[in-house]
Amino acid sequence: MSFSKALTDAAARVQGRLDAALADREDLPVVHAMRYAVQGGKRLRGFLVLESARLHGIAPEAAVSAAASIEALHAYSLVHDDMPCMDDDDLRRGLPTVHRKWDECTAVLAGDALQTLAFELLADPALGPAAVRIELVASLAKASGAEGMVLGQALDIAAETAAVPLTLDQITHLQAGKTGALIRWSAEAGAILGQADRVPLRRYATALGLAFQIADDILDVEGDAEKAGKRLQKDAEAGKATFVSLLGLDGAKARARALVEDAEAALAPYGPEAGTLIEAARFVISRES
Repeated sequence: MSFSKALTDAAARVQGRLDAALADREDLPVVHAMRYAVQGGKRLRGFLVLESARLHGIAPEAAVSAAASIEALHAYSLVHDDMPCMDDDDLRRGLPTVHRKWDECTAVLAGDALQTLAFELLADPALGPAAVRIELVASLAKASGAEGMVLGQALDIAAETAAVPLTLDQITHLQAGKTGALIRWSAEAGAILGQADRVPLRRYATALGLAFQIADDILDVEGDAEKAGKRLQKDAEAGKATFVSLLGLDGAKARARALVEDAEAALAPYGPEAGTLIEAARFVISRES
């Protein structure tokens, strides 16, 4: 199956699972905001869960709750990231952000509820034995908390008022948490479900996550805001150090290409079966949103 077809199929499966999980909730603004927040997007993280599961012989229906879980958690992070106390954005995926469509209180609660929904989904017995589900929960908690995504976001906020701009190593460390941690979890989830060695997928996802962020930095400079569906050139306006500001545009593009090569090499143990994941890595640095 081609990457584009696999990504489309993954998006449909994930949306269906999220819709089912939210179908019988009370008719409240917070629930409407949750449903709104999980619509659209590339679903790359959910795709990585399903594709890494496939590599280990796990059927999509047995892995979809994990794929929906990471997308719920990612959606929560975006809802909170868009708020005035963070990035203060008005658009996400070409639509008003949650705090603009509703209000800040609803956005906080919707984000909180999406985070807890992520862990509710990981309790689904379809994901396998209790030990597997516990490992999924524990590893996602670590990836999303103060050792992962939240750490990266905290470092990013601190950098905005730092007297000295971040170095390349510091930005790499920051983004390994802010962006990379959830991408790593997504790719490793299939190995957890299959109770297999995670190292090849961890190496793949580490390179993929960094390439993804460099591509974001490049898009912030030369992307099309309409295609991106959000405000661009924010980093330059804020005077923040980025991969582009430190490496230059050509240097950042070269670094992203090298990381994709690293990601591809990490998949060697899987042979031709990893072809779709290789396409995913190439997509990450060629996307326009």
